[in-house]
Amino acid sequence: MQRVLILGAGLVTRPIVRYLLEEAGLKVKVASRTVSKAEKLIGGHPHGEAQALDVEDASALETAVRQADVVISLLPWIHHLAVAKLCIKHRKHMVTTSYVSDAMRALDGDVRGAGLLFLNEIGVDPGIDHMSAMQIIRAVKKDGGKVTSFRSYCGGLPAPQHDTNPWGYKFSWSPRGVVLAARNSARYREDGRLVEVPSWDLFATVRYLRVEGVGVLEAYPNRDSLGYVDLYGLEGIETMYRGTLRFPGHCATWVAIGRSGLLDLDERVGMADKTLAELVGGLCGADAAHAKEAFARKAGVPVWSNQIERLEWLGMFGDEKIGVDRISPLDVLARRLDAKLTYAEGELDMIALCHEFIAVKAGKRELITSQLVDFGIPGGDSSMARTVSLPAAIATRLLCEGKLAATGVRIPVDPEIYEPVLAGLAQQNIVCKEARRPLAR
Repeated sequence: MQRVLILGAGLVTRPIVRYLLEEAGLKVKVASRTVSKAEKLIGGHPHGEAQALDVEDASALETAVRQADVVISLLPWIHHLAVAKLCIKHRKHMVTTSYVSDAMRALDGDVRGAGLLFLNEIGVDPGIDHMSAMQIIRAVKKDGGKVTSFRSYCGGLPAPQHDTNPWGYKFSWSPRGVVLAARNSARYREDGRLVEVPSWDLFATVRYLRVEGVGVLEAYPNRDSLGYVDLYGLEGIETMYRGTLRFPGHCATWVAIGRSGLLDLDERVGMADKTLAELVGGLCGADAAHAKEAFARKAGVPVWSNQIERLEWLGMFGDEKIGVDRISPLDVLARRLDAKLTYAEGELDMIALCHEFIAVKAGKRELITSQLVDFGIPGGDSSMARTVSLPAAIATRLLCEGKLAATGVRIPVDPEIYEPVLAGLAQQNIVCKEARRPLAR
């Protein structure tokens, strides 16, 4: 029986553990700094094992890797390289849901030489977005057509019936990661024109999309879309855009936050006894008593605006103490968001993934759409957890069964990988629905 080591026991880990134990019939060890989290995930299964492991302990990490056949790293991306080098040393396959770093990509020759597969970006975004897009692109090309425009959108949100706070958002993954992403710049191509969006303008670049069964959502550009042109084999494409989906109003709020200075990463000292209003007021050139008015002025919004309402609901103009001596404004904000934008017991989340292609064949244009709208399971796993971890789980099962022959540092853009994984996802009721209609020339 093949042995799988899962590093990490975070919010998205449960579905991959249960799938590998119950459906794939593999031996699974979950290693986490907090062993009680690992034990809860294993749930007493006879083929499961929980281990206390600090990934900074190089010797313990190496021992755990050596004892496995496949290593799944659900750790923060900064740890992947150390795990990868151990996997090469001990000839173990590796799976992650994270973006491929340059350092990971540089290992490709060594990984191929060892006859191994390091499969990355096998989650939802990145992951299902790659696979569902490539399936359509390949079909268009096989039919003699050409994709001239591709727009892709993805977002993790509360299910509409559980959109219960002024922010229209709740956390199903790392709050700090979400806030850090607000500092990103972006690039995309629109009708043959390069569009570069600096970080301070990210949320001002908004477009709108109607999603079946959900309604109108807004989107802002997601990092560098141009890297996907060659990756997807779309050389010469006129429009290439990847965006993040949110409920309307989200982007305007983050424009205001960015202008206020709350995304500053420079740490301040002596902050424990300061209030949130003192922090905001100081950033906006006022005392605590006038923090709200000063924020509105600096952000360029009315004091009665939705943006101010959201910050006030969060408590950012109040007298609650920060409680940490050394901290950045961004981390203060992330902590407040983490405390307030939470899912209550029984509330469901939602993943929306939407592709829009324009394909041309023999002078005729066609719009092809593909939408995945997936909801958390009442009393069960969140949609975020399922859509992130089940693609990795299915790929791991295929690896253990000898059904993935690919080697090297890869992402799932080849049919030998994405076809069986998408078929496995369909068995879990995670399916992208396609539609086509002709367009005028």
